[in-house]
Amino acid sequence: MAGAMPVPEIASYGGTGRQMNTLVGDNLEAARVKAQETFRAQKAAKPTLDQASIDVILSNARSHYAWLDRPVPDELLHQIYDLTAQGPTSMNTCPARFVFVTSPEGKARLAKSLKAKNIDKMMDAPVTAIIAHDLEFWRQLPFLFPHEDRRPHFEGKAEHSAETAFRNGTLQGGYFMIAARALGLDVGAMSGFSNQIVDEEFFADTSLKSNFLCNLGYADESALFQKLPRFTFDQACSYA
Repeated sequence: MAGAMPVPEIASYGGTGRQMNTLVGDNLEAARVKAQETFRAQKAAKPTLDQASIDVILSNARSHYAWLDRPVPDELLHQIYDLTAQGPTSMNTCPARFVFVTSPEGKARLAKSLKAKNIDKMMDAPVTAIIAHDLEFWRQLPFLFPHEDRRPHFEGKAEHSAETAFRNGTLQGGYFMIAARALGLDVGAMSGFSNQIVDEEFFADTSLKSNFLCNLGYADESALFQKLPRFTFDQACSYA
């Protein structure tokens, strides 16, 4: 047909319920070349972040517990997630799931899980994200990791699946905090709550489990105190 778009060369494999598609041949090679060219161009254009940017996301970043009465737009939450999702995970498992608690009703439900000293911190924040992970992340591997069927590595292996989900979901939680700071928000990660109550309140009858909470918004810096000490390289690092 004149003007028809070319159809990518795709290999399909797998039995019932395990159909997977992946690029092969010239299409696979073209995708690899494009990825390599993109990486080289990015490294050439900006090989490192400037110090001011590093200060924002890590060096001078702080955990915040008081917040300005300033809303966080939904569009910004979408941007934070989209940036977070670009961070690497093992086999591209991407197990993290995020619940943005913004409504009075949602805040009241979440408050049931918190220790008393943390309730005001959460209630005053414009957004509190529940950072969770999906224990059945592996069901999505045909989409996320189409090169070969890796589901047998996890299917029926609850302990291995839970460890993988927790480790990589926590990693994505770190990406999430850095992404939020990079896009102009302040964050305050929190433990001091009952994972069991959060899971019963928000994730009943699902395969999701909560990990930690993260308040998001624009900080009231007047509540800050001095930055606490950190270990030096020699105290925390070694060679083998």
